[in-house]
Amino acid sequence: MSYSNFTLKRVKQELKIKIIEDKDLFSKIKEIQVSDYLLTTLKYNMPLALAVGTEKVRSELLIANILLEVRRLLNDQISFFSGIALDVDKDRDLNGFCDFIISKSPEQFYLNAPII
Repeated sequence: MSYSNFTLKRVKQELKIKIIEDKDLFSKIKEIQVSDYLLTTLKYNMPLALAVGTEKVRSELLIANILLEVRRLLNDQISFFSGIALDVDKDRDLNGFCDFIISKSPEQFYLNAPII
């Protein structure tokens, strides 16, 4: 399924994935301090992103900055990609372009496993 056609229901049915809704995955994660740069950038960009209201502008003005902050917080030990093809299994329609991908690899020239 092209990623733009992705639905959780379809993935669950076709890939036989079990969904566990009541698992608290993040309660034990400690809160961290983000950079002043991110706070300032989001404060400035948020009204514009909300006013324009498209997924593309939210991606460009908000999500990209948050993911880059994650990369910074992890000392650049993850890679960050935007708008690249991720063709996992074309026979099962698991292919297409992704808005963003991060990988647990510091290598930035091309996408490496594992993809997060």
